[in-house]
Amino acid sequence: MENAISVKNLSCGYDQRPVLEDLNFVLLQGEMMGIIGPNGSGKSTLIRALTRILKLSRGTIELYGKPLEEYTVREIAQQIAVIPQQTPVTFAFSSLDVVLMGRTPHLSRFQRESPKDLGIAIEAMRRTDSLPFRDRPIHELSGGERQRVIIARALAQQSSILLLDEPTSFLDLNHQVEVFDLLRQVCASDKLAVLCVSHDLNLSSEYCNRLMMLKKGRTYVDGPPEEILTRDHIKAVFETDVTVVKSPYSGSPQIILKPGN
Repeated sequence: MENAISVKNLSCGYDQRPVLEDLNFVLLQGEMMGIIGPNGSGKSTLIRALTRILKLSRGTIELYGKPLEEYTVREIAQQIAVIPQQTPVTFAFSSLDVVLMGRTPHLSRFQRESPKDLGIAIEAMRRTDSLPFRDRPIHELSGGERQRVIIARALAQQSSILLLDEPTSFLDLNHQVEVFDLLRQVCASDKLAVLCVSHDLNLSSEYCNRLMMLKKGRTYVDGPPEEILTRDHIKAVFETDVTVVKSPYSGSPQIILKPGN
């Protein structure tokens, strides 16, 4: 599989305070990779570095073999779509209007959306099962409905890479499963490269092909879920004792917390 993102010796932080240090990994096209770790380990910082919002203090990021700094902001948006934890919308945009915003990187400065752009947006809403509320203001939607619209916007962007920063952190359980089912489906059907930051170890294990566990801004372990989610690794990184069992449905490792004394 092709290398979508290649990270070499990445170090960055805020106000001279290092957050990530000496990160090395490759995200393959068609792969769904999870980034896990405790609070403050640098998970969201990595998303900012990969989208050039945060400047590196050392190291390189390559996008399809080309240094990230050689891309324009518009070119990055054509290649990478970001799905954040929450998307505040201050105006009463319809859901369709929000999805059409995904076409912006493909339009010139004053160009309006064409019938082709509208067709792409509608197809993205159909695929995410958000078309029934295309005309409803997005701020009137439930959390699960809104997140489907945001995923539709990312699909309308027609990028080959999806970066997700805690995409289900504010959703109830059934919507969490729906969103991850959808992400796995589009990753497989469109051969997207997906990198998902998540606090939920069980969801990450169930849906990601590969996990990278961070500890204090560095890679602690990187590999398939069954090699990463072990009792020893979790105790060393999260400082919590757990029991690890196999899911009766998929065989993926699942975490059971041990109550404190």
